[in-house]
Amino acid sequence: MHPIILFTGYLLITVTPLLLSALQNLPPRPLLDEIASGLGMTAFAILLVEFVLSGRFRAISGRIGMDVTMRFHQLVARTALIFVLVHPYLYSAEFLGTPLPWDPTGQFTLGLDAGSLITGLIAWVALPCFVLMSIFRDQLPYRYEVWRAMHAVGAVVIAVAVTHHALEAGRYSADPWLAGFWLVLLALALTSLVWTYVIAPLGEARRPYEVTSVRKIALRTWELALRPRRGDALAFEAGQFAWLKLGHSPFSLQENPFSISSAPAERPNVRFVIKEAGDSTRHIGDVAPGTVAWLGNAHGNLTLKGRTGTGIALIAGGVGIAPLLSIARQLRAEDDPRPMILLYGNRTAEQIVYADELEALSGRPNTEVIHVLSEPAPGWAGRVGLIDRETIGQVFASEDACDWLYILCGPPAMLETVEDALLAHGVPAQQIIAEQFYYD
Repeated sequence: MHPIILFTGYLLITVTPLLLSALQNLPPRPLLDEIASGLGMTAFAILLVEFVLSGRFRAISGRIGMDVTMRFHQLVARTALIFVLVHPYLYSAEFLGTPLPWDPTGQFTLGLDAGSLITGLIAWVALPCFVLMSIFRDQLPYRYEVWRAMHAVGAVVIAVAVTHHALEAGRYSADPWLAGFWLVLLALALTSLVWTYVIAPLGEARRPYEVTSVRKIALRTWELALRPRRGDALAFEAGQFAWLKLGHSPFSLQENPFSISSAPAERPNVRFVIKEAGDSTRHIGDVAPGTVAWLGNAHGNLTLKGRTGTGIALIAGGVGIAPLLSIARQLRAEDDPRPMILLYGNRTAEQIVYADELEALSGRPNTEVIHVLSEPAPGWAGRVGLIDRETIGQVFASEDACDWLYILCGPPAMLETVEDALLAHGVPAQQIIAEQFYYD
């Protein structure tokens, strides 16, 4: 599904309540009252679609990237929050529990009984807390799986409360067509939760893996290798990632997304590059061989599928090397004849993963591996500094550089710098593929 079609579908869903309201031909109210209702209904539609955006559906994230999907999810959630907070202050009509006999269409009054008032207040108070807890997730004194459970429960409470409020107090939502629209959208939202927390784990349960080895490959960085115990091996494309659960039930909330560093040609074995960082990865080196593991479906659009280039440029920062290693290994397995350059940035040489393998890779025909260190030790003979515009201009100076395919993965600041540099050197935007390995 093309990204434009996805975005058009999203807009259509969010404006449908406004269209269904306009078709009712109810007597007009003051402009601010109509704006208030419009903001409330638009926010409600956005909130219900948010369930689908966060549900790891490859039909969506596979086209635009999981990082873009989640950033859009976060942006529109904040937009909906503003709409929700503002809309009650715009009403000029009186708040009455029951409509006046001479005002059956609610042209001059708002029909808020005790129930709809309570559910409206619940959503109005809970949604800001919900969004703030998401924005400042890393500062909260909770483990990620606790936060995730709270996030799911909170989302359901808000969705159900807003549904009741809209159906009971909404002037336009009393219409059967619009009421049906809300109920269908709510059902889809709740179904997406069931898919994420029940149906998808059931699929994982049919494909258990076990840890075959855990070895240190760089400073605070480890390789975790898996193989299936039974069932089909995970299908993935070079450059993708998967959610990994170690030593728990497939229904556990203790999971993390990690980029796959092995090539599809290595299936059924799967390898990951994991850096010690948060609660779950701090002790990754202590994981014992034989530990059961569960893998979700592969996600991500940092792949070569459907893309062409006279050469392949892989540009990585830190642990962002993982998906690019998968691509490099697959190209090697396929004996791809195109020239390839791997530009790899780190702070120190001790952070370089698979140093021996990368050195061997650079010995292949038409293949070059270039390391860039920002804080090298004395005696370092390679490039020094950052992967910036100057470095990009020097490394990719060939006449056909604009026809190459550039695949980027790393910290946000590096990605922005590299993308700007490539565009400034004339590389078409469609030849640049980027994905962050961390996003807020």
